[in-house]
Amino acid sequence: MIPRILIAIIATLAVLGHPSCATAADPVKPQYYELRVYTTKSEDQQKRVNDYWQNATVPAYNRMGIQPVGVFTELQDSATNSIYVFIPCDSLEAFVAIPTQLAADADYQKAAAEFLSAPKTNAAYEHFESSLLVAFDGMKHMAVPPPDKRPNVFELRTYLSPSEGKSLNKMKMFESGEIKVMNEVGLAPIFYSRTVVGPRMPSLVYMTCGENLEVHKKHWQGFSAAPVWKQLQADPQFKDNMNGSIKLILKRTSASQI
Repeated sequence: MIPRILIAIIATLAVLGHPSCATAADPVKPQYYELRVYTTKSEDQQKRVNDYWQNATVPAYNRMGIQPVGVFTELQDSATNSIYVFIPCDSLEAFVAIPTQLAADADYQKAAAEFLSAPKTNAAYEHFESSLLVAFDGMKHMAVPPPDKRPNVFELRTYLSPSEGKSLNKMKMFESGEIKVMNEVGLAPIFYSRTVVGPRMPSLVYMTCGENLEVHKKHWQGFSAAPVWKQLQADPQFKDNMNGSIKLILKRTSASQI
């Protein structure tokens, strides 16, 4: 179920400097994430995509030891909403092994059969895009909100840069204080990552969360007022390291484990 992105992923191994793969839950090695975005044109398609993940794919990924899987959609309901799927892997090896394990999983094949064989006259979705992300050294593993503080709002941000060097510079800016401040003001980051393979590069992708939209906005106000952030913003070494951003406010679907 992983698209042709795999060819590009394998080719990037030498560039990334990972001659071997991390062992499961290795605290020293960063996690890899797949971010998949399904484009839909109807509520029926949204339901079919969500049901596929809830009833077939999330259980199959869990059997592989891949969890928690996040499934989200835009906060405001619409017939053209997208479905965003966040898949954490403890190593690149675990990510690459997914198609083979799905092919051998009889329960998955049975539960997913109708979705996987949908005809063009009754497509389950319009198309999907897939990105491979690698976690920052400043936060090598995702953080799952505690059960007693389960958020209702999630913000997915993509930061675009004019060059690879500027993107790495923005990542350094995060690791020089932004991540710490975001935690301190209550933005509750779930993950930070750099895009290895994807439709828009160079880019950084991260997710924060909150109890509700009003509280989440207040947390961002606290971040904007933080002295550390103001110092980083004024530091000339971090000047002009972004040329755009994409900000999405999301909610979990019934398929989500986050």
